[in-house]
Amino acid sequence: MKRTAAAFWLDSPGRAGLRQVDLPEPGEDDVVVRTLYTGVSRGTETLVFGGRVPENQYAAMRAPFQEGDFPGPVKYGYLNVGVVEEGPARLAGRTVFCLYPHQTRYVVPAAAVTEVPDSVPAARAVLAGTVETAVNALWDAAPLAGDRIAVVGGGMVGCSVAALLARFPGVRVQLVDADPRRAEVAEALGVGFASPQDALGDRDLVVHASATEQGLARSLELLRHEGTVVELSWYGARGVAVPLGEAFHSRRLTLRSSQVGTVSPRAAGRSYADRLALALDLLADPALDALVTGESAFEELPDLMPRLASGEIPALCHRIRYA
Repeated sequence: MKRTAAAFWLDSPGRAGLRQVDLPEPGEDDVVVRTLYTGVSRGTETLVFGGRVPENQYAAMRAPFQEGDFPGPVKYGYLNVGVVEEGPARLAGRTVFCLYPHQTRYVVPAAAVTEVPDSVPAARAVLAGTVETAVNALWDAAPLAGDRIAVVGGGMVGCSVAALLARFPGVRVQLVDADPRRAEVAEALGVGFASPQDALGDRDLVVHASATEQGLARSLELLRHEGTVVELSWYGARGVAVPLGEAFHSRRLTLRSSQVGTVSPRAAGRSYADRLALALDLLADPALDALVTGESAFEELPDLMPRLASGEIPALCHRIRYA
């Protein structure tokens, strides 16, 4: 009998729905996974929802198990936690993370899933993809013990970076965001908080994740002489003005990008699988629950996504439950 599942599809920019899909027959090296939770990565997924992926980035922005093409119809997403119902004996019954879209069940190669450690609740494991981005950013940034660091932008990625930096010995971290409600999240993560105008300057390193032109300009202002801004924001189709005049050259500042699609060259010998496994291990810290700011049932997702995209729901990670 044919296996079926329900999947979330973006039919066209701003319009989405649930579709019944047929699952392929699993092969010898495949797993059948029943989804427990998915996460909505508000920054990237709302850009996709609004049809704001630049055409020249269609290939780079493809998710591993995406179906369809930008701007739509497309099945998109990459924060999926489920339980293996069928597959190799070593995985049967195990909770796993996969870079799969929002769908009730799916079939993928066993090599495409990563076991969730027993120390990490399935509901928290949806953060693995974002914490993996933060791990790669810190490999790129290479912070030192005792560094003075600002993270500008208290979204899902920025807060993940701040949470990991809080574990570095002697590092003084300040999360900078225009939304005063992020102060509560910063406290839960064990880092300081400031509004952009009150942020501490003379920083050795600034990680920018606000996806705003103003945030990037402020990040450069916060640096010490010869300091570095690591840019994590993705702006979609928007052009961004970067203030490279004034004191940019005389202060010998550095602006560099970081993107999770490539393992940082500073982490020689590490693979994508190594990076994801590390992210899952780091999620044993219950403080990271602060990054999940809402939860809805899967059936509500078509009505929820426009509210997330408009900012009506100011989420970090919005978790979707399937039972």
